[in-house]
Amino acid sequence: MEIIQSLQNRIYEIRGRSVILDKDIAQLYEVDTKVLNQAVKRHSDRFPEDFMFQLSSEELNAIRIQLKNPESGLLYSRSQFVTLNTTRGSNAKYLPFAFTEQGVAMLSGIINSKKAVQMNIAIMRAFVELRKVLLIKADFKIQLEEIKEKLGGHDAQLTQIYEAIENILDENAAKNKWDNRTRIGFK
Repeated sequence: MEIIQSLQNRIYEIRGRSVILDKDIAQLYEVDTKVLNQAVKRHSDRFPEDFMFQLSSEELNAIRIQLKNPESGLLYSRSQFVTLNTTRGSNAKYLPFAFTEQGVAMLSGIINSKKAVQMNIAIMRAFVELRKVLLIKADFKIQLEEIKEKLGGHDAQLTQIYEAIENILDENAAKNKWDNRTRIGFK
């Protein structure tokens, strides 16, 4: 369960799809990102647009905002010349690829190491858990809307009850005032 939680933190929502980035997959499979991308390019016919796509720079910036741990180093950074790390291979030259659940499943046929197979199974389980969470969230949203509708009706009914109580209290106050008045005339 711990590994699934870790994997869910690496799954992003991009273009309305749940995806995991090539860098994260490469780390999980314990291969270089370059090796992973070369294997994908050799088998590009297995990865249509709905299995894998390359991020735009705007999408990459949106992901950087989503990241929780900035100490992980320069993630695909290519901002200003001054901020570039001067060591060879430290800065990405290309925008990352994002793999959907089907793309990750297709990777299992290309990268065939023991670690890759184990991580692929864990990634599939993480996607399934994420789907379950999204379904529960949608169900909660429907239930919340129903509660709001019911409460709206109850508010109107409570307002009528409060008005009726106020009217009764006003009538009682008027009657008490009338009964406790100082009487004039013969006693």
